[in-house]
Amino acid sequence: MNCSALLSLMLMLVQLWPCSPSMQNHNAQNIDLSFTAARRVKRGWVWEPLFATEEQTSLVPVYVGQLKSDLDKQDGNLKYILTGEGAGSIFTIDENNGKIYVTQKLDREKKPFYTLRAQAINRSTQLPVEPESEFIIKVRDVNDHEPQFLDGPYVATVPEMSPEGTSVTQVTATDGDDPSYGNSARLLYSLIQGQPYFSVEPKTGVIRMASQMDRETKDQYLVIIQAKDMVGQAGALSATATVTINLSDINDNPPKFQQRLYYLSVSEEAPVGTTVGTVFAEDSDIGENAAMNYFIEGDSSDVFDIITNNETQEGIILLKKRVDYESKRRYSIQAKVVNRYIDDRFLKEGPFEDKTIVKINVEDADEPPVFTLENYVMEIAEAAVSGSLVGVVTARDPDDDDCPVRYSIVHGMHLKRLFSINEHNGTIITTKPLDREIASWHNITVTATETRNPEKISEANVYIQVLDVNDHAPEFPKYYETFVCENAASGQLIQHISAVDKDDSAEGHHFYFSLAQEATNNSHFTVKDNQDNTAGIFTAKSGFRRQEQFSFYLPILILDNGTPPLTSTNTLTITVCDCDTEVNTFYCRYGAFMYAMGLSTEALVAVLACILILLVFFLAIVAIRQQRKKSPFSEKMEEFRENIVRYDDEGGGEEDTEAFDISALRTRTVMRTHKPRKNITTEIHSLYRQSLQVGPDSAIFRQFISEKLEEANTDPSAPPYDSLQTYAFEGTGSLAGSLSSLGSNMSDVDQSYDYLTDWGPHFKQLAGMYTSQRSVGD
Repeated sequence: MNCSALLSLMLMLVQLWPCSPSMQNHNAQNIDLSFTAARRVKRGWVWEPLFATEEQTSLVPVYVGQLKSDLDKQDGNLKYILTGEGAGSIFTIDENNGKIYVTQKLDREKKPFYTLRAQAINRSTQLPVEPESEFIIKVRDVNDHEPQFLDGPYVATVPEMSPEGTSVTQVTATDGDDPSYGNSARLLYSLIQGQPYFSVEPKTGVIRMASQMDRETKDQYLVIIQAKDMVGQAGALSATATVTINLSDINDNPPKFQQRLYYLSVSEEAPVGTTVGTVFAEDSDIGENAAMNYFIEGDSSDVFDIITNNETQEGIILLKKRVDYESKRRYSIQAKVVNRYIDDRFLKEGPFEDKTIVKINVEDADEPPVFTLENYVMEIAEAAVSGSLVGVVTARDPDDDDCPVRYSIVHGMHLKRLFSINEHNGTIITTKPLDREIASWHNITVTATETRNPEKISEANVYIQVLDVNDHAPEFPKYYETFVCENAASGQLIQHISAVDKDDSAEGHHFYFSLAQEATNNSHFTVKDNQDNTAGIFTAKSGFRRQEQFSFYLPILILDNGTPPLTSTNTLTITVCDCDTEVNTFYCRYGAFMYAMGLSTEALVAVLACILILLVFFLAIVAIRQQRKKSPFSEKMEEFRENIVRYDDEGGGEEDTEAFDISALRTRTVMRTHKPRKNITTEIHSLYRQSLQVGPDSAIFRQFISEKLEEANTDPSAPPYDSLQTYAFEGTGSLAGSLSSLGSNMSDVDQSYDYLTDWGPHFKQLAGMYTSQRSVGD
């Protein structure tokens, strides 16, 4: 409905458009012009479609076609003119009759057509009788190009055993001829090589499987495909392409053992994990399709194990448990191999596994002796006399000859020889009494050695437990400090006590406390057993006097529950303190110390006061001495030290002012920055000559001495001696002359060292050295 409305609207607009005045005028003008043109020019060109065949070679121009005007009366009055692409060079026209000729060989693949323009003029008036008209000359194709495989050579892969008709790959050829004209570019594909395994579709070039192929038989095929134009007609051109087709592997072959029966052997001495041998199953497949796993079936799986070598796909049989020649000499195991990855499409062909039998012989070996137990546990009571029996170890030779063995104990350097063993029967005895409180367990190593082959040795651990004997009496666990006040009441608790025992009791320790027999009748204290291994000490009377008795010694009897029971008497020291009800431990200790020293409190205070006075007096003397030792001229001395300039250059004495900066002597600034030594080796002689120009009369030295002298005279803290203000000169202005050896005319050769021999035996070697040098110089 919308479409009909839109169509009606368009019709109305078309009907109303000519009604516009401007449009009417414009249309009228166009109509007039068109009529005018129609009256002035009358088109009369007559020609058929023009074609030129490519690849034509001729010595004369080849006729293409004719242009003709219906105004041409064949009287030679018209002249035909040709312009455009190739006009005059490739194409020519007969100006009298309009026939067109081609003069050169054309190639459609380079240029398929040419656009030209034709005009007819009157020879007399030179006016055109026909308007210039454009036309096209098409180049007609010929089969001059053979097909080409631009993507070759081809490589394709297809799984083996693929069904018939499976597409492998597609090849495509191109032809440079015109596909719209004739059959020059129409191609057909055919198979030159590759039957009967492959086929090709003639029009599309798709290669397909023609039969099922097994990669294990042949894994690569070379197929040749031909592409031919002209639909296979006469004069057709062709090209070939090579297609390499590889068959990829699939798991279509089960593994197979190379042997139905394997024979292997293993020594009875071989440790667990030893490789017994290998088995191998072949699989015609490759890659992961040939991956396999090995297994051991039957009861022998607890003695042997098998693993897969993923690189070689071998089955490695390992020893899982030690074997014994005397117990079992031959094993028969069944090994199975299974493909790791199975293709379900081929399960119908059978299981992808195989089995074989492996017989393993155990080889006899000279084995070391074997103990009846790996670990022995023995017991012996402590304090047993030397030579007491601890236990017996037994070892035997497992071989058939049953070689006798010899026993020994391995003693470490840090262990004492507490045990010995009978080398013939393995009886272990003690060599000295044992004390459980020192060591409750002893670990020793016993060896058994074959008498005929000492290299065959085996070891066993023997753990000896020392059983406890009640040989230690109970005692106080610590020293008790017990105090009692002078005004203590009767029955007052003054101390809790307990006991310890070094022995070990199977039923637990139980101690009994009581006063010793000698203190039972005249004791001022009593002991109450709490029946929990503790006891309390109580006063038996009221009031104690330090002046009468300062301390009491209370003998306490402690009895244990061992077999036989042991007792011990422990003395408890009780000190009487000057207190009311509560005991001040520090004060009581202080009183006990004073009582032991025989001093009263006043005497002790006097002693401490004397010590304090002596200490103060000593500190005062030390402070005075330190003050006296401090020099009043320390600052001045520091200034003198800071004004000393040290340098390592040798010059001409004080006259040499070039080797150092003399301004440093006149400054008070502390010069502590280390300066590298100035290398003046090459300038030493010039410096010496310059140093002779400065002497004692130099203004620099006079000014320096004057300043220092003025400073010393005005300094109230200057020392009462002027040794630091002493200045001496050497050089030209000095009576001593220059002390420098530079510039001296004398040499070492001129010196006489004979006087060195008169200086004694200490200079004998020095004299010999100089004398020998002089002799060599001479």
